[in-house]
Order: sequence, then C-alpha cells, then structure tokens
Amino acid sequence: MRADSPNRRIHFGGDYYPEQWPEEVWAEDTRLMKEAGVTMVTAGVFAWARVEPRPGEYDFGWFDRVMDNLSQAGLRVCLATMTASPPPWLARLHPEILPETEDGRRKWPGGRQHYCPSSPVYREYATRLVKQVATRYAQHPALELWHVGNEYGCHIRQCFCDVSAADFRHWLRQRYGTVDALNDAWSTAFWSQRYESFDEVLPPRLAPTFANPSQQLDYWRFSDDALRQCYLAELAVLRLVTPGVPVTTNLMPHHKPVDAFEWARHQDVMSLDFYQDPYDPDTHLGAALSFDVMRSARDGQPWMLLEQAPSAVNWRPRNSPKPPGVMRLWSWQAVAQGADALMYFQWRQSRGGAEKFHSAMLPHGGSGTRIFREVSELGRELASVPEIAGTRSHADAALVVDWQSWWALELDSHPSTALDQTQLNRAHHRALFEAGVACDVVPPSADLAGYRLLVVPNLYLLGEDDARRLEEYVEGGGHLVVSFFSGIVDECDRVHLGGYPAPLRQLLGLRVEEFWPLDEGAAVSVEGVLPGGPVSASGVEGDLWSEHIELEGAEAVAAFAGGELSGRPAVTRHAYGSGTAWYVGTRLQHADLRGLLDHVRQEAGVHPVIEGLPDRVQATVREDDERRFLFLLNHGGSEAVVELPEPMRDRLSPEGHGPVTTVTLPPRGVAVMEH
Repeated sequence: MRADSPNRRIHFGGDYYPEQWPEEVWAEDTRLMKEAGVTMVTAGVFAWARVEPRPGEYDFGWFDRVMDNLSQAGLRVCLATMTASPPPWLARLHPEILPETEDGRRKWPGGRQHYCPSSPVYREYATRLVKQVATRYAQHPALELWHVGNEYGCHIRQCFCDVSAADFRHWLRQRYGTVDALNDAWSTAFWSQRYESFDEVLPPRLAPTFANPSQQLDYWRFSDDALRQCYLAELAVLRLVTPGVPVTTNLMPHHKPVDAFEWARHQDVMSLDFYQDPYDPDTHLGAALSFDVMRSARDGQPWMLLEQAPSAVNWRPRNSPKPPGVMRLWSWQAVAQGADALMYFQWRQSRGGAEKFHSAMLPHGGSGTRIFREVSELGRELASVPEIAGTRSHADAALVVDWQSWWALELDSHPSTALDQTQLNRAHHRALFEAGVACDVVPPSADLAGYRLLVVPNLYLLGEDDARRLEEYVEGGGHLVVSFFSGIVDECDRVHLGGYPAPLRQLLGLRVEEFWPLDEGAAVSVEGVLPGGPVSASGVEGDLWSEHIELEGAEAVAAFAGGELSGRPAVTRHAYGSGTAWYVGTRLQHADLRGLLDHVRQEAGVHPVIEGLPDRVQATVREDDERRFLFLLNHGGSEAVVELPEPMRDRLSPEGHGPVTTVTLPPRGVAVMEH
C-alpha cells in the first residue's frame, strides 16, 4: 500500500463497476459501502470501452465523478489501468490483435482478454490509454495503488498466430544468439529438425505427433514473458507518471502459465484471486498453498487477496453458496497467512452479463440479505484489529517449487503423463500444513540457508547451479527431502548424463537404474520401518510411480514388496556433510508421507506453531517488534479445543474478555489471540 496512506489497517472491499448502473445508484453504493466497513474498492478494470468509446476520443467525466464520490466517502481506490479487455472497435480496426490456437483457429471478441500478448498494436493502444488514466488521476486523493491488467493468462495462456511466431523468433535470437546454439539446445539432430535460420522456426503448433519438447518448453517460457511484457509496458508508464504509487496485478492460484516468482520481482505488492469451492471439503488446503506462495514470493511481505466470492461463483458446473460462517473463516485464513487486504468480486451483483449469477457483497436482494450482513460483520471485525496490518510470519520449513520444471514435467512423451505438479505440491504441503508447521514456498534459486527443512515435491528439471545450491544446503547442516523423478534434465530438457539423477546422485547417495511408472489404479506395497511407525506390506502402499534404486552410500529406510522391484529401496536416507538428504521413490499415501515428514522435521528441529492441534484446526502466527498474533481457524465440522502455551486475549471477543489458556472453537470458528 502507499507509504503515505492515512491509517494502518487491513483493507476491505471489492471490485466496483459503476458503469453497469445508472448514476443515481452511485450514492447508495457509497452509503452501503460505509455501512459494510469497506475501506477500498478496485475500479475501472473493464472500463476501456466506456472511457475510450472511439479511438483517441476519451470520456473521463463520468469516471471523475466516481473517483470524487469515493474520495468524499473516505474510500481508497485500487485503480485499474483499464486494459484487461479491448473494446470492440480495436478488433474491428486491427483484427491482427486477435489470438489463435495451436491448430490455427482465431478467437473472437464477445468475451474478454481477446488479444494476442505479443501484439505491438494491442500494447500501443493499451499504453496510450494507461498514460491518459495515469496522468488524469495521478494526484487524485483516492488513489491508493495501481492494478495493471487483470488475471494475465486466464483465457489466453499461449497464442500461436503469425504475430506470436515473429515475436518468438525474436525472443529466441535474444536467448541463443545463433541458430547453431538453438539447434544444440533443442537437440534438433533428432527427427531431422535442424534449422538453418531462425526464420524457419515456428511456435509448437499442432503437428502430426509429439512436438520437440525443448521447443515446447521454450514456448512456455516465451509465452510467460510475452504476457509479462504487456504488464511491464504499462508499468513503465506508471513509474514515469506516478513514481510514488505502488503497483500490483492479480495472479491466479496454481496458475501454470505465469511464473509467480518471476512476476514478483516487478510488483510492489503481490495480489491473488482465489475462489474456494464449498463442495470440496479440502479446499482450504489448496488455499493454504496458494497463500504461502503469495507471502513467500516477496520474502514474507504482506499481500492482497484481490478477489474472492462472498458466496457462490458462476463458472463451475455446479455452484454452491458458502454456508453461514464459511466466508468469514476463509477470509480470516488469508489474513492468517499474510494478507493485508480482503477484496471481493464484486461490490454490486450484476443484472446482466456472463457473471450475473456470481455472488457480490451487495446481492440482487439488496442489503437485507445474509450475504450483506455477513460481509458487514466481517468488515467490523477487521476494523477492530488494525494492528495486524504489516505484521509478518516466520517459517523454518520451505517447499521448493520451480515453474520451469513444472512446464517441463508435464510435457508429453515421458515415462508417464500422469505426473501433475500441482497435485505433488499439494500432497507435500498438506503434510506440513496439517502438522501445524509454518511453511514458505520458494524457488531453488532462493537463499535457502535460513531453513531447517526443505521439501522438494519434484524438480524434474534441475540446472547444475540449483543442484549445487541444494548440495551446499545439506552439506552445511540442512535437512532435505526429495521425491521421485527429480534432477533428470537440464534447462533445455536434455537428460543429465552419468546416471539418474546425475546432479543429485552424490547428494542423495544413490542411482536410479530405471523408472517403473505404475498403471492407472495400480499400487505397490512398501515394507520396512518408516520413521513414524512400522510399515508392513499390507499397511503401506505407493501409487503413480516407482523406481529401481541402487544404493551408493545411502541407507534403505523402506523397500518395495512384491512385483519386479521387490526388495529394492523405496525410501532412503543419506548423511551428507553436516546434514541429511532423504529420497522417496514412490508416491506414498498421505498418512505415511505425513509420518515421514513429521520424523524428518523433528530431526531438523522444525516444530508446529502449537503442539497437539486438533484435527483440521489451523494455527499461524503474525508478528512485529511490538505485537504477536496467533490465529486459530477450525476447518472441521465439530467443536475443537485448543490449549494455549500461555495466557492470551482473543481480539475478536467482546471488550473486557480477559486472557485465557484454552480456546474453544465452534465449527468454522475463528480466534485471533494476542499476547
């Protein structure tokens, strides 16, 4: 947020679209916003067609009145650059901006995000608009921060048109310099793919069979970069016109096309859109992982939940409302994991359009509704604890995740195409989350020295430098857990020679002779004595994957039982330098992975926020030099009792409630305790 903002507080509000309503409704909007405890709104996201109805002709008068009304009501504005969805006239005048799929089909106007990210025409018109918006509102008292674009890569993840092809060739020239270097990186000696000129290179369009995997990988990199160049072009204008105003853009959860760690370098505050599913009993686990990514991406800095739903969404096959108390619980989960703003899509529920059945803070039924009452109650709660804003969390454990490895892992023509990076990340993160352990999420290029425990769900693609960094981490006393099919290829998707996993072979003390992916629905038994308890052939199974592992210094902690790999190591432990490296050669069931990670983290000296947490209760800490807040959230369906390590006061209880040593949480209950 702005350094010169008048108050320290957790911002609360939602997307505001006054252009959808007659002007006489606007006064009611600001009155009810104040009643609901709103402090900030996002405005202008889809206003391009209204403020520039014809090329170069601007109509800002109505938006001036919107900004003034909000300012007079004491509300701050997260002001969008208005470029998320081009107006129809732009596609009519310049159809070359429209994106194409890999099989050559054009995507037309009528929805949103109908632009090719590489289009210089789109970028020219977009930056021209941004300059107008930034210049006009640079000194407006309501301006809190800039919101660039919207959900980059949501609908157009990759474009394969001729404009993108030309941009891709330019990108490749900058990356490789010469076509010979490109041929080497892409292993084009295979299948007679050698290029004599960059002009011969195309995007990985629909081909008779598998496209070159290195080409596909580079196209993921290029497509992410093309989207980011759109963002950076607008950012450059904002930095020039309003250098003191912070800038953000809303990322999406588990969003493969956009490398959150790379994008974090170009934002002043991270923002996330997250829509939890009331039909999913474990939806809070996916949220927890995404929230940890947002907090970690800028070294623990507070972030913004820029969109969530007050109740039901409109885009799932079946859209459940959030039962009473659920919206509050999930909102506080974001705060507990580092959010300093809770925003919704949207303020007033639309009467028409594709999202008319998407819930809003102010529903079709008006202010006399359950949703509005719950929203208003949450607004009052957030206002009662403004000191939370700016506090941070500390973690001794980290999940190591890499977007480029993700792109490479899920390519075709692999031993198995059933490997899903998001599922692997969630499984390992869940084991730490349910143990009550604070966890960061970092790339392998991060500074790892401050962590006692690193958990690697998968690093199929691993460069020599990052492998060396992991080796130095363990050698210096760190504890590392690496799961299967890691350290297999380099940055060009070429296999590391010298035996799998060559860059980690010495660190792990083993060699993988051969991959044995499991058939759909198949499982493999594991026996031995896994840390956390004895394991028998009938008690523990792995699925999805197995490997023929040869020991080269490591000890076998558990072995496969039955089948072709019977007696071969399944889980290993290797003392290396002053630390320890573990390897897991199959996908363990949740309880067994949890038991293994519990043992390793205890060896590493990584402890839960609170020992003995009841099942499905989350505990996190945010603190600064003056205050320490303990958040307790009950994601379960029954009452839970939490024993506190010392007397604390519940900041959400009525005034006068003294310190307690026991907290009773009803289902969906929340407590914010302070020392």
